[in-house]
Amino acid sequence: MTTFLLVIIALAIIFDFINGFHDAANSIATVVSTKVLTPVQAVLWAAIFNFVAYFIFKDHGVANTIAKTVNKEFISLPVVFSGLIAAITWNLLTWWFGIPSSSSHTLIGGFAGAAIAHAGGFGAINMASDPNILKTASFIIIAPLVGMIMALIISLWFLNSFRKGHLPKLISLGVVILVVFFLYKNLEFDPAKLKSHYESYIFKVIFFSKNFKWILLATILIIMAFFTLFLNTLNANRANQWFRRLQLVSSAAFSIGHGGNDAQKVMGIIMAALVASNPKLYSLDHMVWWVPLACYSAIALGTMSGGWKIIKTMGTRITKVTPFEGVAAETAGAITLFLSESLKIPVSTTHTITGSIIGVGATKRLSAVRWGVTVNLLWAWILTIPVSGLLAAGIYSIVKLFI
Repeated sequence: MTTFLLVIIALAIIFDFINGFHDAANSIATVVSTKVLTPVQAVLWAAIFNFVAYFIFKDHGVANTIAKTVNKEFISLPVVFSGLIAAITWNLLTWWFGIPSSSSHTLIGGFAGAAIAHAGGFGAINMASDPNILKTASFIIIAPLVGMIMALIISLWFLNSFRKGHLPKLISLGVVILVVFFLYKNLEFDPAKLKSHYESYIFKVIFFSKNFKWILLATILIIMAFFTLFLNTLNANRANQWFRRLQLVSSAAFSIGHGGNDAQKVMGIIMAALVASNPKLYSLDHMVWWVPLACYSAIALGTMSGGWKIIKTMGTRITKVTPFEGVAAETAGAITLFLSESLKIPVSTTHTITGSIIGVGATKRLSAVRWGVTVNLLWAWILTIPVSGLLAAGIYSIVKLFI
């Protein structure tokens, strides 16, 4: 490997580490604000499950989408270098001022902006692949909306379960039946292997198949469904204690989704750099074994270092969050991240959890959401891609003078 390529790989790992502490608040804001865990306990909890995602997300679809943001002929080492420098700069600036901007969109904007400067036009951007950059950009709006709607539905499900009557129980049983049916239709069992090696085969299907992420999410939903069956037998204090326990599960699920989504973006950038350095040796369709391990380790270590400036914004300034609402927000965020990863679309965990927190806040009353703070966050989201792109284009114009 050339020295320049090694520098780029190091920068990518540094960006992944920064992404971890920049977005740590996304994973731990609600669990800290509800006092279920202390900040130190929360970052350790989130970091562990950030790395657990390494064993769950094996198809690397998001990484492939990021790597193919730019047409192959316009990917060069200076382009990747300039995009990373721009992304790191914007991430550190927004972290310093406590603005929960998207690390994902920073990276996409930087990579695209440098490539546009290199090509001298928007022909550098890959519009042909699916998903393409337009679909990715549309999820700036779609991801928080999905998170908000899912959080609203889950919150109302919980609220109905506090009431006496058969309807909440029927809803919970309906959720269990739907989840079991989904797993039955999607686990791809081989009847011959099932008969001859029952125990070992079941174990392999559950823990080593590409469907493990769905099995994990289904398990969480089934736990929640059975939990809601006896919610109306609990008083407010007992229910709150149970929600505090359940929030450990929901925050872990969101941290897995965060690790699986965000680490893959850097994996895609590193693969783009490797292909640019030696297209005969490397391919965007074949992930080098050490890249996922390095990226998941970096984001977990970054999360462990914390993101205290942004926790206050995410955990208290948008709306006050109880353990009940924390479970709803984190579960909604996890579902959204798992869905987007299955569609191979890189989304912002920041946008997703913010939408989910707004959703649970809106179930109380619309005035419970501090819309002034939300509007400021929205401006940061809108500006991230173009500002990162312009910054990367400027950096590229300087870099090309020396390389």
